[in-house]
Amino acid sequence: MAADFIPYMERTRLYYRAQGFTRDYVWATHDDTPFHTLKKPLNTCRVTLITTAVAHPEIPKPVRKAESIPFSEVPDSFLTDELSWDKETTHTDDRESYFPIESLTALIDDGVIGSLADRFHFIPTQYSHRATIDEDAPAIARACIEDDVDVALLVPI
Repeated sequence: MAADFIPYMERTRLYYRAQGFTRDYVWATHDDTPFHTLKKPLNTCRVTLITTAVAHPEIPKPVRKAESIPFSEVPDSFLTDELSWDKETTHTDDRESYFPIESLTALIDDGVIGSLADRFHFIPTQYSHRATIDEDAPAIARACIEDDVDVALLVPI
């Protein structure tokens, strides 16, 4: 039996049009990716999370710039309502579904990964590839280098 695939990009295009955007989103493409083979076993690696969910839910309209936040300050919930995603089909009531800190902690306890870095990172969703490539991504990369991160788990909303 053939699998039914969800036409994600077309659905996203239609979703943004329904919100009033007149120009279709131009998806970023890259001929080369910055991914590489781990230089050491995963069970010795230091891991961090990178999310697009805003870690300051008390701020209704937060500043949309990259930020590094101590894992000791993980909020019970993140601000996700201001982001554009299909709120009819899914939800963000379960923090673990978009910020899997408990799962990572269990993997550390089981010896699958080495440890958590000191900080997790917020990177905003923007319609500007330039801002993401020239400002936000380098800021997060610098923070990951400062924290001796081996693996960054990207979890976008």
